[in-house]
Amino acid sequence: MNIQNLVRQNIKNLTPYSSARDEFSADAGVFLDANENPFGDYNRYPDPYQKALKTEISKLKNIEVNKIFLGNGSDEVIDLLMRIFAEPKKDKILIFNPTYGMYEVSANINDVEVVSYPLNQDFQIEFSEELEQILKYENLKLVFVCSPNNPSGNLIAKNSVLEILQNFNGIVVVDEAYEDFSKEKSWISEIDNYPQLVVMQTFSKAWGMAGLRVGMAFAQPEILELMNKVKPPYNISVLNQKEVYQSLQNQEIFRNNLNEILEQRIFLEKELQNFSYVKKIYPSDANFLLIKVENADQLYNYLVEEKIIIRNRNKVVENCVRITIGNTEENQKLLQSLKNFQ
Repeated sequence: MNIQNLVRQNIKNLTPYSSARDEFSADAGVFLDANENPFGDYNRYPDPYQKALKTEISKLKNIEVNKIFLGNGSDEVIDLLMRIFAEPKKDKILIFNPTYGMYEVSANINDVEVVSYPLNQDFQIEFSEELEQILKYENLKLVFVCSPNNPSGNLIAKNSVLEILQNFNGIVVVDEAYEDFSKEKSWISEIDNYPQLVVMQTFSKAWGMAGLRVGMAFAQPEILELMNKVKPPYNISVLNQKEVYQSLQNQEIFRNNLNEILEQRIFLEKELQNFSYVKKIYPSDANFLLIKVENADQLYNYLVEEKIIIRNRNKVVENCVRITIGNTEENQKLLQSLKNFQ
């Protein structure tokens, strides 16, 4: 596959902005090149390519530094991929609903058509002649697969993703925001086998740093060079780089918190089965549970009055709510309120 054949012509022709830190990147010296204020603790622009942080991520994920991209959250990664590969008013993306809403929102912002294909009742991709034809669309440039999926929580079957990779001549994005909560192997291991594959992960979920907005993309250097060409020069702040870097130096906290969330997921799933108005609890490989109830709107409104906020997914999956796994105290408060729900 020739990746360059998928790239928008204006991006091929683009001369990227050259920042002061692109032209000179040493750590010491008298810096009079970037119009920075000489005073203050954070007066200098951050490393635009986050080299120190990527080195630590490389060790964590067992992947080369030049196959790592860092974005201002995964949402920036999604937007950059749209801007690089999808021509407005001409090209299309494919999503599998229900799924993460920002794929469609980003496409709408970029004036790119969205083709939506429904997941089956088990929230899996079911191949059909229709899907095979969609994958052959001339102007279909990107396919987004969320696995574990949001809002359903399940992994998408590996064979389904492989079939897409083997039958689609465009960019395949596997969004693994919840990968740390699953026991399955990451799709990062397949990057060298599929040059069109982009894997997204994040520090927002299992690492507990949603407020820092640091997302990761893993792909072949050819794709990431395009993303670096298009991104804003300083997209990850000094503070955010430093906080994530420090967290990677002490991974015991991460592992302990992750284990507690997984234990609480099992506990909460078991306890929720005791309520008659809970009709189904969908299997989860994420840090949340999708639950079918008798009346999602009524339950949601009741819990809001109890100052417990869950996510009402009734408009996406009929009579379903999504409950994030909290800590022990939060989950006990939830269960106590649910006992009083009539």
